[in-house]
Amino acid sequence: MAFFTPLPHRALVAVRGDDRIGFLQGLVSNDMARVEAGQAVWAAFLTPQGKFLHEFFAIPHGETVLLECERARRDDLITRLSRYKLRAKVSLVADDTLTPGVRWGDVGDTPGTVKAEGAGVIYVDPRLIGAGSRWALPADQVDALANGFERATPEAFDLHRFSLGLPDGSRDMEIEKALLLENGFEELNGVDFNKGCYIGQELTARTHYRALIKKRLMPVSIEGNTPAPGTQLTLDGANAGEMKSAAGRKGLALVRLDKVGDVLAAGNARVTAHQPTWMKITESKN
Repeated sequence: MAFFTPLPHRALVAVRGDDRIGFLQGLVSNDMARVEAGQAVWAAFLTPQGKFLHEFFAIPHGETVLLECERARRDDLITRLSRYKLRAKVSLVADDTLTPGVRWGDVGDTPGTVKAEGAGVIYVDPRLIGAGSRWALPADQVDALANGFERATPEAFDLHRFSLGLPDGSRDMEIEKALLLENGFEELNGVDFNKGCYIGQELTARTHYRALIKKRLMPVSIEGNTPAPGTQLTLDGANAGEMKSAAGRKGLALVRLDKVGDVLAAGNARVTAHQPTWMKITESKN
């Protein structure tokens, strides 16, 4: 079966102006030259210390770069990025003329491929081909996607992304604390180690080259009541990680790598982490 759903918890920022690519290039984790060349990318904006602030998809749309981000935190993203405008010829505005959504379950194209669709765009999720395609479309164009797809809910897509191990903003990554490489940004094409400097680059690069990761965000199966986000995971009383978003018997958790495969306690529930096929785990270099 193939499904589609709008994502009302996501929203768009329109970045316009002659300097839009260069402006973003010096701030975010991925290579905006790929956007200039017509591809969509997944990227993050970090603190100077290299900790997570925002994640978003950057999508070319004519003379605009659209950033698909968390709706509840869109104003914060605009405010933080705007601090770096200086004399750059760039504007950042909330754009509600287009609405975000996703469809999945069909055979995808090359990740990052962008196709114009009426007044908007449809693009293959640049993280993982199994994640499906996302869109930025006028609301009255969305029903046209029904051909061959069954309408679902954002909660149904959550179950799909849980099974793939895909994070969704601050629901799964703690603001000013999470590290990109703990949350799959390397394997999921969210960071470019050759693009040059950007805010927070130093910690991200050091973590990569020294293989310092000891925890990873992973899919988990749940037995018992669904643990709330933030519930501590333990094994024999010792800390083993932390639950993130979840529903029913599926979810995501930040899990210590030496506890993957063990049955962990999460309050009264039991959870087991599963390494997705795309995830590469390396031993830390001391």
